Amino acid sequence: MTNRVEWGISAGTHDASITVMRGDEIIFASHSERYSRLKNDKDLDDSLITSALKWGKPSIVYWYENPLLKWTRKKWAKQPRAWLSPKKYLKQYGITAPIKWGNHHRSHMAAGYYTRPFGDCATLVIDAIGEWTTTSIWNNEHLVWSDSYPKSFGLFYSAFTSRIGLKPNEDEYILMGMAAYGNPNRFHSEVLDVWYSDVNLHKGVSWWMPELTEQDYFDVAAAVQAVYESEFKMMLQKVKRITNQNKLVFMGGCALNCLANRLIPDYFKDHWIMPNPGDAGSSLGAILAHKKKVVPFTVYTGHTIYGKYPVVNLLKELKETGIAGVAHGKAEFGPRALGNRSLLADPRGKEMQDKVNKIKQRQEFRPFAPIVKQENASRCFDVDTNFHSPYMQHVVKCKDPDKYPAIVHKDGTSRVQTVTKKSHRGLYDLLTRWERDTGCPLLLNTSLNIKGMPIVNSRQDAIDFETEYDVRVF
Repeated sequence: MTNRVEWGISAGTHDASITVMRGDEIIFASHSERYSRLKNDKDLDDSLITSALKWGKPSIVYWYENPLLKWTRKKWAKQPRAWLSPKKYLKQYGITAPIKWGNHHRSHMAAGYYTRPFGDCATLVIDAIGEWTTTSIWNNEHLVWSDSYPKSFGLFYSAFTSRIGLKPNEDEYILMGMAAYGNPNRFHSEVLDVWYSDVNLHKGVSWWMPELTEQDYFDVAAAVQAVYESEFKMMLQKVKRITNQNKLVFMGGCALNCLANRLIPDYFKDHWIMPNPGDAGSSLGAILAHKKKVVPFTVYTGHTIYGKYPVVNLLKELKETGIAGVAHGKAEFGPRALGNRSLLADPRGKEMQDKVNKIKQRQEFRPFAPIVKQENASRCFDVDTNFHSPYMQHVVKCKDPDKYPAIVHKDGTSRVQTVTKKSHRGLYDLLTRWERDTGCPLLLNTSLNIKGMPIVNSRQDAIDFETEYDVRVF
């Protein structure tokens, strides 16, 4: 195996990240925000770079997009700070290796396509905007169709996220959660008119229906989600028609809309969403776009907290207080905690949802995800015995919502994480012992952070969280 170290970098816009590869192995990948403690940090962080350098200096750096093409679009749109030179930008961090530019949507495609668990497939990329491209369809790794700025699903969703008082490029998942509480028909035609208009949604829709009150926001959210899902269906049909493939890779920021993702199996036999499908994941995609080969993938690639997974301590704390944090092993690469930087809780009481939301300083209506052993998923949720969702990417109906109110949304659904011995032995053992002692096959799993702050990264972060929020973290 080659000792040559290659870096992929995504930075300058939002959620900066670095991926380090040696040969075909992903040896490190993490977000800048985990080190800087600035949510959605667009810039690199010195501590992140120091962690990446533990594997050696990079022989080459792959930049995730083409800054020249991006400059042309920004100039056309009359945006400030139109030019970012990767060479000058990286030099200020002491990174002087040769740099190769990539392409924004190709990096998205590559991050998913070259980590996929199956063979021939279509790839769909939907995000806010790359250089000019906003949606692209690929037959295997070959581009076959694209749409361009300013028409954009991502900008549409973000514009309405801002319109209802949330933070665009960060709070879209809150709009998605609000949709379950609203009437999708009330503002449907008005929202649809915006989508089909010639309005540049990059500038937002603050002008839209100025008489709206906060009581209307849930209905707006429901209409936005309904319009997105309707358009998403048509896009899936287009992918199927153009590529004639029966398997799909889906990437880009819109791939985090797990509610809409439930529609994919209606058109494709199997699908893969790399667990970090947004721009941060493109630090990996930037490298793979040049390698052009499938590599082994794991989501656990970040900062390491050493030691044995604390099953005994977690079980004891969960039985005594109903809630416990875990900060152990390699941090997850992506927006979701999957057992190594998680806040776990007993899902059986409605008061637990309120308690965890209070700790995390989130809105009271916000739901939480359950974790379950894969072989038990069909006992608790309306899925078949082959169902697997190791990365919380699927929303399904809960069979007994009254029994597990802390992990069920208003519409009776749950965003499920399934666990096997192979995917996470520590979590699997914890679930086994938890069910043995309590009769409950589920645990609530949410990220170990509070609203507006990055997920806990280091042991010191965990200590700080424990001290500040009075939750034991092991």
